[in-house]
Amino acid sequence: MGEVRQEQYVAIGVGTEKYAIRIHDIEEIIRMQEITKIPNVQAHIKGVINLRGRIIPIVSLRHRFGLSEEEYSKDTRIVVVKYTDEMIGIVVDNVSQVTTFTDIQPPPETFGDIKGSFFSGIGHVDEELVSILNLDKVLQQ
Repeated sequence: MGEVRQEQYVAIGVGTEKYAIRIHDIEEIIRMQEITKIPNVQAHIKGVINLRGRIIPIVSLRHRFGLSEEEYSKDTRIVVVKYTDEMIGIVVDNVSQVTTFTDIQPPPETFGDIKGSFFSGIGHVDEELVSILNLDKVLQQ
């Protein structure tokens, strides 16, 4: 019998909250860099970056979650994810660790003032609950 491998997640911080993204969906994590603004795009799209010759759109999770934008710090990162065959960068306040969850529950219908659909579940690790991002909902227009 093969051993059951727990899926791994990368824990990220946005504001005071901790979220998680499946490690399988992440292409790479890079330091904040200059973002080129693009006119006439949705407000949560910050612009684009050039990553080794590839143009990658950058999304603000803060804006997506209705939080005010803050100055970028030395901990600010861009998490580059694969989404529908393209790369998209997500600006997060920090990246903390790779983790697995002992238990994952479905998300509640409403999640504070953020639609629960932004989350695919709530993971449980060391007495802490972490919301797992549903990239399909977070990144769709």
